[in-house]
Amino acid sequence: METSNSFVALVLLVVFVFESLCFDTGLSATVTYDHRALVIDGKRRVLQSGSIHYPRTTPEVWPELIRKSKEGGLDVIETYVFWNYHEPVKGQYHFEGRFDLVRFVKTVQEAGLLVHLRIGPYACAEWNYGGFPIWLHFIPGIQFRTTNDLFKNEMSRFLSKIVDLMKEENLFASQGGPIILAQVENEYGNVEWAYGVGGELYVKWAAETAVSLNTSVPWVMCSQGDAPDPIINTCNGFYCDGFTPNSPSKPAMWTENYSGWFLAFGYAIPYRPVEDLAFAVARFFEIGGTFQNYYMYFGGTNFGRTAGGPLVATSYDYDAPLDEYGFIRQPKWGHLRDLHMAIKLCEEYLVSSEPTQQKLGLNLEAHIYYKSSNECAAFLANYDNSADANVTFNGISYFLPAWSVSILPDCKNVVFNTAKVVSQRNIGDHPFDQKANVNELSLGGPLEWSWYEEKVGVFGNSSFTKPGLLEQINTTKDTSDYLWYTTSINVSGEEKQVLLNIESLGHAALVFLNKKLVAFGYGNHDYANFSINEEISFDEGNNTLDVLSMMIGVQNYGPWFDVAGAGLYAVAMIGLKNGMNDLSSEEWTYQVGVEGEYLGLDKPSLANSSLWTQESILPVNKSLIWYKISFFAPEGKGPIALNLASMGKGQGWINGESIGRYWSAYRSPSTGCTENCDYRGNYDPFKCQKKCGQPAQTLYHIPRTWIHPGENLLVLHEELGGDPSLVSLLTRAGQDICSFVSEADPPPVDSWKPNVEFESQIPQVRLACERGWHISLINFASYGTPEGSCGTYSPGTCHVDTLSIVEKACIGQEECSIPVSSANLGNACPGVSKSLAIEAHCTE
Repeated sequence: METSNSFVALVLLVVFVFESLCFDTGLSATVTYDHRALVIDGKRRVLQSGSIHYPRTTPEVWPELIRKSKEGGLDVIETYVFWNYHEPVKGQYHFEGRFDLVRFVKTVQEAGLLVHLRIGPYACAEWNYGGFPIWLHFIPGIQFRTTNDLFKNEMSRFLSKIVDLMKEENLFASQGGPIILAQVENEYGNVEWAYGVGGELYVKWAAETAVSLNTSVPWVMCSQGDAPDPIINTCNGFYCDGFTPNSPSKPAMWTENYSGWFLAFGYAIPYRPVEDLAFAVARFFEIGGTFQNYYMYFGGTNFGRTAGGPLVATSYDYDAPLDEYGFIRQPKWGHLRDLHMAIKLCEEYLVSSEPTQQKLGLNLEAHIYYKSSNECAAFLANYDNSADANVTFNGISYFLPAWSVSILPDCKNVVFNTAKVVSQRNIGDHPFDQKANVNELSLGGPLEWSWYEEKVGVFGNSSFTKPGLLEQINTTKDTSDYLWYTTSINVSGEEKQVLLNIESLGHAALVFLNKKLVAFGYGNHDYANFSINEEISFDEGNNTLDVLSMMIGVQNYGPWFDVAGAGLYAVAMIGLKNGMNDLSSEEWTYQVGVEGEYLGLDKPSLANSSLWTQESILPVNKSLIWYKISFFAPEGKGPIALNLASMGKGQGWINGESIGRYWSAYRSPSTGCTENCDYRGNYDPFKCQKKCGQPAQTLYHIPRTWIHPGENLLVLHEELGGDPSLVSLLTRAGQDICSFVSEADPPPVDSWKPNVEFESQIPQVRLACERGWHISLINFASYGTPEGSCGTYSPGTCHVDTLSIVEKACIGQEECSIPVSSANLGNACPGVSKSLAIEAHCTE
């Protein structure tokens, strides 16, 4: 207990230090910048930031996410502002629920953290239409993101709306609020070339417009090398240690450091090793950076139809330090927390001087920051992607693993190395991976489901007929993912077998001949266009061809992305007596949406409607069918996962709230994944992948606040075919954690004190459950030479059974720590370098 209490005291001390660096709530502050850093009330600051997008979770969990971010060592929360959901209809504003921007900013402020508000209003963010409202597209004569008066008027109006809203609530730093930075535009420098002179003029206009709003805080433009003064141009990327601002008066700032990458249907799951992420961060601060932001620190979920396109998945987990469900991802969260503490120890040095570079060998260097002639902090870097090295610095020898940075807050003691991970680990990649720690609730067998079989093709009086094939987005105005294309074909004679060719701009399509499904085609995230070539057989006489074209998110990125199209652009039949019959210019009948949408089958008010059928035989593996079932809330308080592995493609709703699109039938390529990805060397989104040959996503996040006491309603709209009787709900019943720390590992970063020999401190195993959980069982504990990895540890040739010691320190505790030393654990195997390995189980 004494050890655990001291650990808690240290953690509280660290949290207090972080808090003291932030504003006192309600006190106004002046925010400026110079060539080294942001300057807050006359003091240069080193700031760690993380992106949390308020609509990608629910307001009830914002405080918990922000608390975990703060305990992880963040000073700033960064978010975009999502124009399309704040102004869904021109002049009609929405700032409620998940889109309550003011509440979110105030929640950050209440936690004692700062805010970077990325107003844009273009966001990208793998968000539908990049955050632009679809009505903007239909203003005659408008051109987005160029020197077009129609666009500039609308953009200026929305910028003013958000700035005025923040001012009314006293949320800028000068008013006592948390907002210290604002952003205009977003990554425009990546596409500016496509807009020519109009793009250059637009950048200048955007900068002038932003400054004219008098926010009293600096504005930034990310990935914008020609950002005019006083706008700060910032870096986005996996690495920014080579970034130099476009003016010697501006500091080096990193607004998007990708903690992983986004997920797309049909792709394997990307992840980024924490050793590489920590290396990138340390290198940035080593070279002279003073503001760094993780994109994302918490990714969350693309609820509803918010996911951008094409084919961005519903999960926006991003391999972030806080996973999609809000749980802490270890060791990423803990290792980065230790990194942040190490950098904070160097803050006074980092802001006091320019770095002095010292070559230590091939791909080896040091950067030293002096506060005075005999006071300094140093970063030692080995940026070779394979060779470890021993270097001499200030007469002392140091070991530098390949692709790592060591941090020395006193130019002597190494308190942190980016490649040495000593923080605890979680067993499993996903919070619902381990069946032993999951409660699974079957929603019901075939007899308990109801269904509604949708009509194929045109179904209502809102249909219309036009010659030729219409582009989908211009036709649906993104009110639905679906557009029916219907035409009639009269066939006589013997040549009834033909090859049907359909060309589409994306993203997927079901083809029906005489109301029977004959083909399905689809694209992918990188190339949404696709072709369908299917041999079909006509009946004698009149035949009906119905094509359901399906969107999976409106394009969100690229030059002129706003005019990217979707839907069919060519339909032809090959094999009729005339050779080829082009149907593209024939008359087609159109219907926006599908019948179930028109009827409102997703709404709880129709749960008891006679439209639904319930019989002894449940139709499965059918296209265009709606399913519903009532279920009782699972026990517990935590988030819930809906397992849709048995379904094909469609959308789902819980009590009328959309949980997003699912596509379990779309499997990723079977190759390209690696079990143990080498973190050394430059990272890209395809370097480290897992779950090849599997669906990108089968588990879908249901926020606990969407579940009611008593009965709840699940509705699924299945497009391809699946078996709902196998659908289940998962809740987390436990958590397995582990740690492996050797006597040779560094002591905890927070045990460092100036003028005290750091290496005289003792390494520690530290274990912590999620808040509100406690350690209920120690599954393994061995001091000596334990073997294996997290979840599969076994005693080595040297073994001291430390189970009773660990149980005494940890059982019943939310967190505990154990010094790794023979004096504490027993002096078996003298002369052998020993380690302590522990596996523990947490429960609520």
